[in-house]
Amino acid sequence: MSTAPGLRAPYERMPVSDSIRVLDLFAGAGGLTQGLYAASPHFVTEQAVEIDLAAAASFAATFGRKKIFAGSIEQWLELGAVPKADVVVGGPPCQGFSLLGKRDPNDLRNQLWQAYAETIVQAKPTYFVVENVPAFSKSEQLADFKAATGRYGMLSDYAFDWHVLNAADYGAPQARKRAILIGHHRSVPSPGFPAPTHVGRHVSVRRALAAVSKDPAGTDLADRMTEFNGTRLRGPYTTAELHVDREYREISLQRFQAIPPGGNRFDLPEDLLAPCWVSHRSGSGDVMGRLRWDSPSVTIRTEFFKPEKGRYLHPEEHRAITHLEAALLQGFPLDRLWLGSKTSIARQIGNAVPVELGAAIGRLLASKLA
Repeated sequence: MSTAPGLRAPYERMPVSDSIRVLDLFAGAGGLTQGLYAASPHFVTEQAVEIDLAAAASFAATFGRKKIFAGSIEQWLELGAVPKADVVVGGPPCQGFSLLGKRDPNDLRNQLWQAYAETIVQAKPTYFVVENVPAFSKSEQLADFKAATGRYGMLSDYAFDWHVLNAADYGAPQARKRAILIGHHRSVPSPGFPAPTHVGRHVSVRRALAAVSKDPAGTDLADRMTEFNGTRLRGPYTTAELHVDREYREISLQRFQAIPPGGNRFDLPEDLLAPCWVSHRSGSGDVMGRLRWDSPSVTIRTEFFKPEKGRYLHPEEHRAITHLEAALLQGFPLDRLWLGSKTSIARQIGNAVPVELGAAIGRLLASKLA
């Protein structure tokens, strides 16, 4: 993999004697790894696994090419080279039981927890972390995981607890709830969960975006290409370079101008309503909504650049938030690197664990492994 001069793996770490060795499964672009690295200099990724090529390339550019296996977890396990680790982290795909999807219990993506469990068996970590949508806490997959830690299960040497955590309670400028499962080897006590640090004093959108220009730098990313695993991808781009807008239709601009601070589609006059909204005066108030300056943002999802998908309008400008703004609301630093199209990078940002939430979990585990 080649990168532009001066943009070589800014967060790459080499293991030392007191390293906390980590396996990051279903790693995406590395939100959890970014959080762990922010929590302690002792965390070092032994291996990350990610099937999405652009996300894997972003991870490689940021944390080091040798750290990432770009392929499925099943392929990785077939290689038979699972390293020992102190901590295994990951978020198996949630689409099969997400409240935003069809919640098909037979969705093959829901069975990936078994590959995660097999990794635990081979890596023999002291702790493991699973993160997912809140609906995971009521899924059959959670029940299967509990059965696996039973007396005759494949994870009988382990136990776990789970809780739904709000990233805003840990300093993220985003109200994003995630089901967090923290497991431990039965030879050590449960680590519990990180204590909330920001209840009653959440970080606001205003604070997160304070240094960002209100005017994006055009509508497209710089013309830059990198080869990764035999495929040419756009980038790498620093987070700071992602302040790009999109072209809007005139009707969209008129709608944006008609929506007041904190407002949404219900504030639009009749002549600006989409046909599907005319007969639907109820439903989500987040559609075509503006973020509020003095509150955390709503959950940053993969299509934050589409105001019709949620409360993703800038608090006062007549546009959706940019990739830079979304990345900052997820907690990503300005110097980390991204590869892929605008749509791919948006998906990587939206799928990530907020960095501050990952850091809170990291500080907890680092304190137990010290």
